[in-house]
Amino acid sequence: MKKIFSFTKKKKYPSGTPDNGSVLSVGYDLKDKDLGKVHKAASVGDLAKLKQLAKKSDINQLDKENRTALHIACASGHVEVVQFLVESKAKLNLCDNQNRSALMKAVQGQHERCVNILLENHAEPDLIDINGNTALHLAANIPSISTARLLLEHEADLNAPNKEGFTPLSVAVREDHIEMAEFLLKEGADVNFTGQEERSPLMMAAGNGQIAMLRLLLRYDADITLKDSKGWSADDYAVMNGHHPCSLLIIEHGTQKNDGSSLLHQDGSKKKKKILLGSPSQDAEAGFSLGGPATDKDGMHVYLLQDNKLNGVRTLALLGSWTVEYSINVSIFY
Repeated sequence: MKKIFSFTKKKKYPSGTPDNGSVLSVGYDLKDKDLGKVHKAASVGDLAKLKQLAKKSDINQLDKENRTALHIACASGHVEVVQFLVESKAKLNLCDNQNRSALMKAVQGQHERCVNILLENHAEPDLIDINGNTALHLAANIPSISTARLLLEHEADLNAPNKEGFTPLSVAVREDHIEMAEFLLKEGADVNFTGQEERSPLMMAAGNGQIAMLRLLLRYDADITLKDSKGWSADDYAVMNGHHPCSLLIIEHGTQKNDGSSLLHQDGSKKKKKILLGSPSQDAEAGFSLGGPATDKDGMHVYLLQDNKLNGVRTLALLGSWTVEYSINVSIFY
């Protein structure tokens, strides 16, 4: 089936940030000619020189990119320099030209000791850069669970959206960082937060065919009935992008939530029987194997089921899964 929509990952810039608006590297592209003496000392981790300069110079002075010595020390991971600057009353929340704080640069560089020093000295965890990302967005994108935990211990906003409407959980889902997503969910992240065009993390995972992520989100009660601004649900995204295992998993989840109502019905007055689709073991136990998808002349999605026990072929029609409100009628035709 032709894919008509997909939540593909955006092009990654050297920054590794979860947005497409930044061209900053994890560190800084430093040129000696652009740096003053304080910035140079911080960039190479020369603590002795920096202590000497601090007696006469302003440690909060900015370079052409609005960076302080603390920005540069954090980006470079010079822990002793960071500690000295903090003790010398360096301003912790100044932002560079990309509106990133020293804390954000420490997070990006995965310099956790620097992150800890800043947070213990009350650096603001929820400042946003030019793309609306907080430090937690950056940690989710890496991913670094230990850094994310530190930020949350210092009251970082778990559900802050960036300019694209992505929360840290949304970033983890888009990047397919399952362990990070599970950590954020355990911490209480909103599994049903909808961003731009009212799209949820579940829609994103379904549209990208991320079945393991889909299972995780469903385990945390992601709402399969949510629809975006175009009226499309997570199941719609799965079907439209040809991710049929994801679609079947969503259907199975909905069936189980509806108090075990039957997914499969025999035609006419025959006794109803229930088969839960979604895993090879379940299909094998039922005596069926799922064949490839096809489309009939009315645009109906059709699957072929091989009856392993009877060595015959039956047809399973998913009747208008993109228009029926999650009580999809499925029939076996002989």
